[in-house]
Amino acid sequence: MFKSKRGLAGLLLAGGLLSQAAFGGGYAVYTSDSEFADVLDGLKMAIQERGMYINNVMNMGEMLERTGKDLGTDTPLYAQAESIEFCSAVLSREMSTENPAHVVNCPFIIAVYTLPEETGTTYVAHREIPADQVASSPAMAKVADMLKGISEAAVSW
Repeated sequence: MFKSKRGLAGLLLAGGLLSQAAFGGGYAVYTSDSEFADVLDGLKMAIQERGMYINNVMNMGEMLERTGKDLGTDTPLYAQAESIEFCSAVLSREMSTENPAHVVNCPFIIAVYTLPEETGTTYVAHREIPADQVASSPAMAKVADMLKGISEAAVSW
């Protein structure tokens, strides 16, 4: 987990590696004690500051609540949850030039959410780029760094 605003980034970032494993692997998860709206705004700004375009903001919490009722369950999964879908023409072109199958990584998605039973914690999560891809693909290494940088910026709000 990465928790900024409190000066504990190094210690908590190391702890985040353990938390990622608890979430089943394949996901980088960061935390913040900032309000959901602030972290979401920070995420949007971090994306736009890097010259990338936000394609869509998806209210995942609302959708899952609505479909849960349709499926006969009213247990909320999230207090709030939104996913930001965005694109970088430069990175998308680089990774697809290296390997046409990398197109599956586009668009990029980073989610911000809070849990009903955990007031005071806002989460930011994205899919991790597998270590073997980061090691063998300069473009995918850039994508991994970009996702990490944007997520860390979001939780620093």
